[in-house]
Formats: sequence, structure tokens, C-alpha cells
Amino acid sequence: MAIRYRITKRSNSIQNKQEQYIMQAVHTGKIDLDFISSAISNECSLHEVDVKAVLMALGIKLDYYLQRGNIVDLGDVGKFKMGFKSTAEDDPAKLSPKKNIQKYHINYQPSVKLKRKLKGEVTTYKEGSRSV
Repeated sequence: MAIRYRITKRSNSIQNKQEQYIMQAVHTGKIDLDFISSAISNECSLHEVDVKAVLMALGIKLDYYLQRGNIVDLGDVGKFKMGFKSTAEDDPAKLSPKKNIQKYHINYQPSVKLKRKLKGEVTTYKEGSRSV
């Protein structure tokens, strides 16, 4: 696993507006459902169409169970749960979903296996360099 990065100049708006530099991950492309279905199909006895159908059904069921308030645990992939950003009120009686919930989001928690990879097995290389 190798992640490309670039160095980017940023202004610090909180502390004396001094310019600082950060390392920023650079993504190398997008993998879509067709591509991943084909890749999985090449590694097992299932046809690409069957794999794609299962992945599409997974997306539908993920949506269904998340909207019911369930945490969806996909083993080595990780866990998904729905959450939301809300504004505060002084009186709990003034709280209402329509008024106080600003937006919904999906929380993702990687599996223990993925977390271990993130702790030390990720290599990085600077954008434009030839070594990985």
C-alpha cells in the first residue's frame, strides 16, 4: 500500500495568519462498481454480473438498515452507522428534528485488521518522484 502526497502552502487563520506548509494526500484515481466487480470476479468462481448484483444489493441493504438505526458490521471491511449534526437549545422541549438537525452523515469505523495496516504498513512517496 502506497499513498502519494504533495506539499501545499496554507494560511493559518487562527494564529497570526502566518503561512504554513502541510502534506496533502493525492488520490490516483477512482475505482467504480464495474471495475471492482470485474476484479473480484477474476479472483473467484463468480461471474462479474453476479458480483455486481451482490454489491448493488449490499448498497441497498446498507441504506435500509442504517435508516432503521442499525450499526452495519461488515467484518474485515468495518462498521457503518448513521449520525447527524444538531444545534443546541437551552430548553430540551425546544428541540425538534426539523429545526435542530442540520445534516445527516455516515460514520465509518475500520475493522481491527484495517486499523493495524493504518498504524504502520502504509508507505508514502512524494508526487513526482519515481520511487514508491
